[in-house]
Amino acid sequence: MPLSYPYHRPGTPLRRALAALAASVLAAGALVGCSGDDELAGSVDAFLAGWRTGNLDKVGFVDPTGARVPAADVTAEIKALSGDLAATMPTLRRAGDAEVTKNLATTKVDITWALPGGATWAYQRPVRLRQNGGDDQWQVIWEPQVLHEQLEKGDRLTLRRTAAPRAGVLDGAGQPIVTPRPVVRIGVQPGEVTDVKALVARLDAAFKAVTPPISPPVDLSDLPQRLSDADPGAFVEVVTLRDEAYRQIRSRIYTLPGTKFRAEKLDLAPTREFARALLGTVDQAQADDLAAHPDRYAKGDLVGHGGLQGRYDERLRGAPGTTVEIRRPTPEGGTTVVTEAFRQEPTAGQPVRTSLDVATQNAADGALRAEKRRSALVAVRISDGAVLAAANGPGAAGENLAFTAQVPPGSTFKMVSALGLLDKGAVTPQTIVDCPKTRAVDGRSFKNSDDFVLGKVPFRTDFAKSCNTAFVALAPQLGPDGLAGTGRTLGLEGNWDLGADVFTGKVSTGGAPTEQAAAAIGQGTTVVSPLAMAGATAAVARGRWEQPKLVLDPAPAAPAEAGPPLKAESVAGLRTMMREVVTAGTGKALADVPGGPVYGKTGTAEYDNDPTHTHAWFVGWRGDVAFAVFVEQGGSSTASAVPIVERFLRARP
Repeated sequence: MPLSYPYHRPGTPLRRALAALAASVLAAGALVGCSGDDELAGSVDAFLAGWRTGNLDKVGFVDPTGARVPAADVTAEIKALSGDLAATMPTLRRAGDAEVTKNLATTKVDITWALPGGATWAYQRPVRLRQNGGDDQWQVIWEPQVLHEQLEKGDRLTLRRTAAPRAGVLDGAGQPIVTPRPVVRIGVQPGEVTDVKALVARLDAAFKAVTPPISPPVDLSDLPQRLSDADPGAFVEVVTLRDEAYRQIRSRIYTLPGTKFRAEKLDLAPTREFARALLGTVDQAQADDLAAHPDRYAKGDLVGHGGLQGRYDERLRGAPGTTVEIRRPTPEGGTTVVTEAFRQEPTAGQPVRTSLDVATQNAADGALRAEKRRSALVAVRISDGAVLAAANGPGAAGENLAFTAQVPPGSTFKMVSALGLLDKGAVTPQTIVDCPKTRAVDGRSFKNSDDFVLGKVPFRTDFAKSCNTAFVALAPQLGPDGLAGTGRTLGLEGNWDLGADVFTGKVSTGGAPTEQAAAAIGQGTTVVSPLAMAGATAAVARGRWEQPKLVLDPAPAAPAEAGPPLKAESVAGLRTMMREVVTAGTGKALADVPGGPVYGKTGTAEYDNDPTHTHAWFVGWRGDVAFAVFVEQGGSSTASAVPIVERFLRARP
């Protein structure tokens, strides 16, 4: 608003006139520093609100010369200048009071952009306004520099994204499990194929010859149609093979008409099956990834799917770098970068360290390689609870049965039942317990595998030979909750936190006599996972339960506390009996395995009302390594689970 200065009337002392002038100047300075004009503040706020909503109809605009500018033109130019940022409006805030000089004012505005990938770009810009003398309305002086000081008409802001180096999953020695490894992308160029049917047949035969078999098998059923639809010079990808697999069949496919090959490197585990279900995979961002997290992923990003790669994806992938550039049109019709307005460097991912041991995992994977049924093998180091291997057979189809299966344990649970009976003093290893062919409980008949009969023998023999009827007879001495209580001393049903999903078991409790009898031999409503049983077996070998450990860094927030020491006399007796399983019982096939004495317990578990439908189990330990093997619908444990254990132990001296 206009300022009036004191007039020096004749006769007024000059000192008084100068004093009045000084006071007037001070007042003017105060007005410049802090306007307080509600109309001015209202105009600025309306501009900022309209900028964010895309509707500036309530705001008046002029250009730097004072000519009026339609609000619609300003809206369109803000959108054009914003470029790649147009879809994400910034946060806008007045910063302090305006500076006013006559009919011109300047106010500062804080502009903050939330950029993809989590970066924040914040800066401050002045907004100038001119007051219309006719109606006292403040109008915004529009120019591209309002948005950014280096913008000119026709420019646009563009985003450039730089992916961060993805960190690896480490083994127990701190070495990367997943590292860049050579692969070969096998493809076909349609224009060079002379006989599609013959080509498909020969490729199919070659892929089926790879050992170990490619899982899942390469499906070529749609290849003829894809070749027909593609450009003659296109590279139609068929499959990507590890270099060692490609070399097996190179001579069979390299000279086939139309075949093309591209050598690359991908982040891969040591072998195709290496702890695959536990680790998960790393792939390029898929459509559902981009749809679910458009602010996190961009096309071409590497994303963890499933397992540890999926669970710890944010940690492993780090944060991408983001650059905001100003692009300007060129006379030739293109654009060029004139400057970088903002840059945030990528932040490398952080590794996830596990307890896995490469040699043990390879041995476990190899032991299951030929097993077509769904199967799992878990190995745990007894001394500290470290999970050394978590293997799932080819039939598991990517499911981590080793940790999450919920299946009856069968006679391997006699390890738990026997410990409970020994703790209660109901038996000793030498107590004579009858083992008839069958035993009835409340009208339900329980029998032994293949209807064998031992007669009256020491309890240790009943255990070694896995006599169901002997344990059924002893079940009442455990009481309705005794079996569950013993199971909990071995970690079953606990709240574990080891950095991955795990089922810790559910033990039958409070059931009728028939349920108690079934539970004593690992049937009924009792269900467990291989890891839960491996942890329980390690507790017997150790003399105390400790939660298995898998992810070491970042350390899980709430691991379960270690249990109290088990009764020394009971554990000693149970260990003796588990050794006898191998020396004189159902696990005799393991008696000559090198590397020290093997302790264990076989298990055959019915899973429905058909007694011929059974899962196969084996739990045990050798040296400092406890393990559990499960084969779904494996039938007799001696025919399926025990051979897997033997292959595992022989591969891991």
